[in-house]
Amino acid sequence: MDLDPVIHQPTRLRIMAALVGLDAGDRADFGFLRDLLGLTDGNLSVHLQRLEEAGYVRIEKTFVGRRPKTWVWATAEGREAFAAYIDALENILHLQEASR
Repeated sequence: MDLDPVIHQPTRLRIMAALVGLDAGDRADFGFLRDLLGLTDGNLSVHLQRLEEAGYVRIEKTFVGRRPKTWVWATAEGREAFAAYIDALENILHLQEASR
């Protein structure tokens, strides 16, 4: 019932929630995520790097014309980790309700 420390960090939790909310196989544009979550480029980059190191997200950098474009999506492992995190939270809530 341990909470995954990678996902538990509030900004990374919000990133994962946004990405897992997409259909499997869909991806989000870096700028969309930045604006949706109200983050700076640097802040989002650091958190995405940590999630990528954990295997929870994939990042693809491409060009559209001459402009760089960064795409991000949750991996199958990331989706499973997020689901396990939510399950752990629900278990904690049920334990608190049972102790009342």
